[in-house]
Amino acid sequence: MTERSPMGDFGEATLMSPDGARIGRATYRQGPTGVLMQVEVERLTPGWHGMHIHAVGDCSDPAFQSAGGHVSHGDGAHGLLNPGGPEAGDLPNLWVGGDGRGRAEIFTDRVRLAASGPGAPLWDADGSALVIHAQPDDHQSQPIGGAGARVACGIMAAG
Repeated sequence: MTERSPMGDFGEATLMSPDGARIGRATYRQGPTGVLMQVEVERLTPGWHGMHIHAVGDCSDPAFQSAGGHVSHGDGAHGLLNPGGPEAGDLPNLWVGGDGRGRAEIFTDRVRLAASGPGAPLWDADGSALVIHAQPDDHQSQPIGGAGARVACGIMAAG
């Protein structure tokens, strides 16, 4: 039988660019077996962008290094296609159109908002952050799939 989390927890993140401009929003809701996320961005370079949940809820420096590495909690190597992975924070790439806008809806069973249940906890003592990278994630290369610089960051907080 699959372990289930209590449903209903909800959160959001305001996505900021390195210069501090608001460029998007992410919302997320706890489901019985994982978290459903919706992401909307603007003013990004057209094309694919790597997107990950990072282990620390801190976007205070312009390079967003304060968000730490991906949420992993020992789940494996980086990459949705890596035989040793994925890490809990690995997500599919985000597509951004020619107008600089992107939208995605993603479900992951590797994280949780709820205090108990399956997946790595996002609302732990130091929180978590959603980070978008400049390049696509190849879902195999270590440590970040070749996704490059961090171009957007949002602290994942309770809504």
